[in-house]
Amino acid sequence: MTPRILIVDDDASIRRLLAMTLAFAGFMTEGASTAKEGLKKGADEHFHLILLDLGLPDMSGVKFLERYREDEQTPVIVVSAIHDEADKIAALNAGADDYVTKPFNTDELIARINANLRRVPPAPETSPILIVKEMRMDISNRIVSIEDELIKLTPKEFKLLRVFMENQGKALTHAWLLKAIWGVGYQHETHYLRVFINQLRQKIETDPARPKWIMTETGIGYRFIG
Repeated sequence: MTPRILIVDDDASIRRLLAMTLAFAGFMTEGASTAKEGLKKGADEHFHLILLDLGLPDMSGVKFLERYREDEQTPVIVVSAIHDEADKIAALNAGADDYVTKPFNTDELIARINANLRRVPPAPETSPILIVKEMRMDISNRIVSIEDELIKLTPKEFKLLRVFMENQGKALTHAWLLKAIWGVGYQHETHYLRVFINQLRQKIETDPARPKWIMTETGIGYRFIG
């Protein structure tokens, strides 16, 4: 099945450029010039991925994400001229899966689209087993192994790794991770996160200085790569 991508951007020239670029790469596209139109199309039609501009005329891109995430889990990549780090973090916290700044490199954009389309959806809470390549997590028995070698984790390390595995490929912000692991009120305690990320890398990475599982997204957070 040919993947369908919804382009939500008020700039007609950008929509045309993206449509031509994606068509050449083998995708089908549909356009929307406002957030309202994008939300309606996103609800009424099936898309495999959405490309979203943050500077929409009728609603902010962050508000679009918050509204859209109430009912839908389709991957969303923000493609925006806004370079401010705070805006990137706000978009990711609101539900964006990735962020590309304009002007963008078309090869990089296609690569990110393909990466998001390949990403396995998060496992449901009832699933007792999570598998990402050679890493296996038995949730019920709290056992983690890599290539059949058991990895001993503390309860907090286990919880952190589980969150990463359930959100494979997504850029997760510091605040989101802190809330998910420690709860409300810890969103600014980034030193907690650094300590546990370092501990986890020591246990699961072959070379913690050159991680292949947990990648740092500078100024944003972390991404678990399978």
